[in-house]
Amino acid sequence: MDKIFVDEAVSELHTIQDMLRWAVSRFSAANIWYGHGTDNPWDEAVQLVLPSLYLPLDIPEDMRTARLTSSEKHRIVERVIRRINERIPVAYLTNKAWFCGHEFYVDERVLVPRSPIGELINNHFAGLISQQPKYILDMCTGSGCLAIACAYAFPDAQVDAVDISPDALAVAEHNIEEHGLIHHVTPIRSDLFRDLPKVQYDLIVTNPPYVDAEDMSDLPNEYRHEPELGLASGTDGLKLTRRILGNAPDYLSDDGVLICEVGNSMVHLMEQYPYVPFTWREFDNGGAGVDMWTKAQ
Repeated sequence: MDKIFVDEAVSELHTIQDMLRWAVSRFSAANIWYGHGTDNPWDEAVQLVLPSLYLPLDIPEDMRTARLTSSEKHRIVERVIRRINERIPVAYLTNKAWFCGHEFYVDERVLVPRSPIGELINNHFAGLISQQPKYILDMCTGSGCLAIACAYAFPDAQVDAVDISPDALAVAEHNIEEHGLIHHVTPIRSDLFRDLPKVQYDLIVTNPPYVDAEDMSDLPNEYRHEPELGLASGTDGLKLTRRILGNAPDYLSDDGVLICEVGNSMVHLMEQYPYVPFTWREFDNGGAGVDMWTKAQ
């Protein structure tokens, strides 16, 4: 059946627009899961087709009528089929993801960037910080997307990007170099705060693993391609979060703040800390389970 799809698509589809339409139809029929940077078949198709042609996502409308070579058509069709049959996230097929308006290299060593903290970065943490941060920590950096986005938002700040995984740090280092930020963003291998010097950070952002055991067992197949180390965090999803909350005050400046994402595990966090006045952030672009803590809290 796959060969029939390939032969038919390559012989009868000729333009970028043809490929976009065909990919949308295939994705819609296959009932794939969206959640790695898109939430609909059109955006999924755009993020597969255009990067597969080494084109930006915002090509002019009239360029969509450009004809494709046979090898280009084969490349796109084969990736569409892999997306459907193997449930591989598009970002892993193209090695490209976008976060806070910036392009990042990703592969299966890191999670696909999608944290709602990006919306806070785009707004320069308005209402959450009282002054421009000089020292920023991105704990559990993965691809380095949060650290790099913070470096763009606060160009005078020094950013430390921490992860326990050498594989993830290799991807982060690649992205730091690609963005020309080697003098502003420092990758550090550490088990959370264990190997960090006692720097007083004005801002700590963290999107640690927070998926609980029940949710891990129910995840769509697309998430099985992501590193489990970046997702799972014990029975209640808070194994790492508790360590972060316990140690962060020692690394925050007097006016420093911690921005932490816990996703659906926010329910467990509120159950375990019933007297904490959580003020969960609301996001225009979706996402939940992000709150702010001060040094005193």
